[in-house]
Amino acid sequence: MENFDITNLTAHEILEKKLDTALVCKKLKEHISQVDNKVKAYISFEDTQKNGLPIAIKDNICVKGELTTCASKILQGFRPPYNATVIEKLAKANIIPFGKVNMDEFAFGSSCENSCYFPTHNPWDLERVPGGSSGGSAAAVASGLAIWALGSDTGGSIRQPASFCGVVGLKPTYGRVSRFGLIAFASSLDQIGPITKDVADAALLLNVISGYDPNDSTSANIAVEDFTKSLVNNVEGIRIGIPKEYFLPGIDTEVKKNIFEAIELLRKKGAIIKDINLPHTEYAVEIYYIIATAEASSNLGRFDGVRFGKQAEGKSMIEMVANTRGLGFGNEVKRRIFLGTFVLSHGYYDAYYKNALKARTLVKNDFDKAFDEVDCIITPTSPTPAFRIGEKLNDPLSMYLSDICTINVNLAGIPAMSLPCGFTKQGLPIGLQIMAKAFNEEVIFKTAYSYEQSTTWHKQKPKIE
Repeated sequence: MENFDITNLTAHEILEKKLDTALVCKKLKEHISQVDNKVKAYISFEDTQKNGLPIAIKDNICVKGELTTCASKILQGFRPPYNATVIEKLAKANIIPFGKVNMDEFAFGSSCENSCYFPTHNPWDLERVPGGSSGGSAAAVASGLAIWALGSDTGGSIRQPASFCGVVGLKPTYGRVSRFGLIAFASSLDQIGPITKDVADAALLLNVISGYDPNDSTSANIAVEDFTKSLVNNVEGIRIGIPKEYFLPGIDTEVKKNIFEAIELLRKKGAIIKDINLPHTEYAVEIYYIIATAEASSNLGRFDGVRFGKQAEGKSMIEMVANTRGLGFGNEVKRRIFLGTFVLSHGYYDAYYKNALKARTLVKNDFDKAFDEVDCIITPTSPTPAFRIGEKLNDPLSMYLSDICTINVNLAGIPAMSLPCGFTKQGLPIGLQIMAKAFNEEVIFKTAYSYEQSTTWHKQKPKIE
């Protein structure tokens, strides 16, 4: 069977139709050559002869022998000598890396503009951002440049771009998926997850990449369920919590309207809707940007031109390291290193970092209490649809606030998914976020699949001109 449209096919459809994967790869290459000059999702492309189902990989996940640069000048030309655990798991399932996709440098950003290569464009409106930091992954899937993709999520970096690009993005429970081979941003927050065209593909991909890994000290040694068994079109009796803290002034009116329409649809299908409180939500941004930058400052210390990084010249070791980092890191990376170093410094550690850790516990306690009353929680994924390229680039505080609906999930270590729930009058996608307690991805899949089966949002595709 050679007559098929590669741009609309999901992975599960390819498997069900038993399509020749070599032909799938060929058609995908042709589509990339025609369209990616406009979207700019890929930053490197391996013309592999391996036979398997292709997948796009975010550029901070190590693939042996393939360029892995975190979209940073400091790692230009770096080819890892080993595979990340998720890449090894993909290989066992006959899923092959098909290229590296763009991201914000070292995953620091919410727009995919902080890349040393170029900004990626939103396929629904090429003048707008695809979100970040996994913007290349989301844009590739939305535009049919990838069947599916892997991203990473530290404060919303899978879910926010999924929302902006009208695709499905899942941040698994912390510890569900091994971080071995993921170049670290903030080690207590990072998690690898799938970005896909529909909920079924997300379940398939999570099945493949989940599981205990002794190479990751934070990997959870628990049994992995078959998430495809949760793809059931039935939400009868599922208790859904709606936190008022996520619907305050500042949420775009069209976003709010579509979220409440989605909630009403689930109510009509038999879900029980309940108002809940997550009282420490308002402190999320402050807590996150203290903890995340502190961990980033520590993790990025290895990029010094000696252990890792493209070495610059200098008359002394100190001058060489300073020149290497000065030339190799972009502005946002430097900003976060400065912030992180400051909150960890003598005299400020207790006032900032230690208090942020205490406040993080309060955020987790909010969710623990809420999940005593409800099975899952629904909120917007992003307070706004995709913004224009350059609109927030020189306003870091405004950029940081674009993750306000997603950050608490990472602080609490719980799973959450974004899936399409409508479009604005300008034709921009809107994302619905579903959260659940730790290691209860099943209820997310069941709720998301039930909603998806009653709508056609996920089937609408952008026209790239």
